[in-house]
Amino acid sequence: MTSDGSFLRRAVAVLAAFRADDDCLGAAELGRRSGLPKSTAHRIALDLVEAGLLERQGPRVRLGLKLFEIGQRVPRQRVLRDAAVPYMSDLREATRQTVHLAVLEGAEVVYVEILGSPGGPPMPSEIGGRLPAHVTGVGKAILAFSPPEVVRAVVDAGLPRASGRSVAAPGLLARELARIREEGVAYDREESGHGIVCAASPVLGPDGEALGALSVSGRSGRMRLAAVAPAVHTAALTLSRTLRERARQRPS
Repeated sequence: MTSDGSFLRRAVAVLAAFRADDDCLGAAELGRRSGLPKSTAHRIALDLVEAGLLERQGPRVRLGLKLFEIGQRVPRQRVLRDAAVPYMSDLREATRQTVHLAVLEGAEVVYVEILGSPGGPPMPSEIGGRLPAHVTGVGKAILAFSPPEVVRAVVDAGLPRASGRSVAAPGLLARELARIREEGVAYDREESGHGIVCAASPVLGPDGEALGALSVSGRSGRMRLAAVAPAVHTAALTLSRTLRERARQRPS
């Protein structure tokens, strides 16, 4: 590997050390999380500060605004988010619950947009944050309409539990995904976090494969999944149709 490639790999490791709930990190923590020596992590962090990808906060650093600006240019996420927000707003208005939009990346879901509900419970999700796909409603909705090799890769990566109710057996996950394919709705019954439930439905592309998923989440015992599931399913179907129509209208 070239020196440039080595630097890039280490720079990505430093950036990836930040988690969704982090504000600032010091060199020692960056080194620990990235697997790099503290001095190396510190030197790379200074280079990233100079490039605008990190920002100084006293002796520590935080993710820079330029990263957010670059992220907004990612076509798939931007197109999906921009099209989804009106439907998400309608869903929140209709259900008075928190609405999520997520995409699959590897064995995890990445939350592209979240419209919170006033007085809603704390969620394990954050915009830009990640959770294991198999413990979330959005993740299972996407996996149910993904190619077999994508599902196989998730299973091969392991099925860690996020709560005592998480599905951790490949056979159970396979049966649940088959049900989701039939019904078009996935559920999270306190699998991603205690006290949280959700109903989710996939956003499908022209080939029938999932581009992402919408969900409505709320407190267990206060939100009836059977009541919100039809609204989520309808919103996802309508969003899927909107995206297909826009794709047909784009010049070839």
